[in-house]
Amino acid sequence: MVDAFCATWKLVDSQNFDEYMKALGVGLAIRKVGNVTKPTIIISQEGDKVVVKTQSTFKNTEISFELGVEFDENTPDGRNCKSTVHQDGDKLVHVQKWDGKETKFIREIKDGKMVMTLIFGNVQAVRTYEKA
Repeated sequence: MVDAFCATWKLVDSQNFDEYMKALGVGLAIRKVGNVTKPTIIISQEGDKVVVKTQSTFKNTEISFELGVEFDENTPDGRNCKSTVHQDGDKLVHVQKWDGKETKFIREIKDGKMVMTLIFGNVQAVRTYEKA
């Protein structure tokens, strides 16, 4: 199932991302950079591990995890999270927990594009990626 996501993806559309970052408590300077940055996401699988590399002019990150197994994640905006990624049908659901808070990313393939819905409380953002 993860195979459907294994590719290089380039951000082509972003909706409500500033409001999402604001809800997370991200400061104005980082939000401004986050809103203009067009990251490339490279998803691959190495045995039981899934590797997600995010590359941008702002910051490069890499996480490696097994589905359903909690791992430590340091986010580009400086949060130290306990994260888990699991499959829900044809979706990859990434949950980050920190300081009693929780956010969720739901990745799915729609019409050959990867659509990532980010949810924090009642704030939702949608970021759409095309294969590079």
